[in-house]
Amino acid sequence: MKSDIILLGHGSGGKLSHQLLDDLIIPTLSQVAQRDQNDAAVLNVPGGRLAFTTDSYVVDPIFFPGGDIGDLAINGTVNDLAMSGARPLAISVGLILEEGLPVADLKTILESMRRAAETAGVRIVTGDTKVVPRGKADKIFINTSGIGVFDHALEISGNGAKVGDKILINGHIGDHGMAVLASREGLDLQTDIRTDSAALNGLVAALLEAGGSSVHVLRDPTRGGVATTLKEIALQSAVELTLDEAALPVQEAVAGACAILGLDPLFVANEGKLLALVAPEAAAALLALMRSRPEGRDAVIIGEVTAGSAGRVSLRTTIGGLRAIEMLAGEQLPRIC
Repeated sequence: MKSDIILLGHGSGGKLSHQLLDDLIIPTLSQVAQRDQNDAAVLNVPGGRLAFTTDSYVVDPIFFPGGDIGDLAINGTVNDLAMSGARPLAISVGLILEEGLPVADLKTILESMRRAAETAGVRIVTGDTKVVPRGKADKIFINTSGIGVFDHALEISGNGAKVGDKILINGHIGDHGMAVLASREGLDLQTDIRTDSAALNGLVAALLEAGGSSVHVLRDPTRGGVATTLKEIALQSAVELTLDEAALPVQEAVAGACAILGLDPLFVANEGKLLALVAPEAAAALLALMRSRPEGRDAVIIGEVTAGSAGRVSLRTTIGGLRAIEMLAGEQLPRIC
């Protein structure tokens, strides 16, 4: 650890987050190797495998265009399980409520959670609620844990990328982060930017059924955005990833807002997107499958795995050059999920 105190950037999903994990949390708690640091743990149990994940949600504001902290928590947990290839089954919910939170707001959030769970086909089976004094939290924090099962023998992991793989994404990037930021700061961008928060387990199940062992890596690019997630995959798999700038799907409104605020859409959070690294011979068919579903109608191929420097991510620019993509050193958009 290069810092003797916790900084906001330690929650960014970027370099400081990885330092905190690699230098302190993981060595102290579990000794999990870097190549095994995925969104959900896969546990061998009698009769098969289970996926288990946990996450906490501290988004500010708790309501934003297109969603709220409640459906965000359910969708995020479902997606973390799905990215391991598991079928999500059950979720626990822990609520930390600040004294003074309007009951009407809590009811709205709980109803959002119920609808999201029903849409994803998972059950909320257990939970806990605590209330803290005014000023000791910020309205509501939510912790969720989820369990899923495997209906196949495939191994989907961040260390599975192979040279030649194509990189697919199921739609536009940066929508969630910009929707939350605009709402938080009261920005009048004269556009309708809404969160992309959605459960992706149905899309994942379709990809695995159609692609089988051709699907090598699945990840959802949340904190730190597409750039940070791809950097993590490059490090886990010890490969180089090369992106095509012209292929990156960014809505005009998001691109404009990012330009005004000095942000790069590649590093802005998403909550309803997945990156799929698939064998080149299966890429066209899997892209067509994505586009046939509502959650993937704007899917594109944005790059490929290349034989270069292990752990490197490069962007082939529109003028023909190559730009190295690194993790952010600090926090670009705090409390985005």
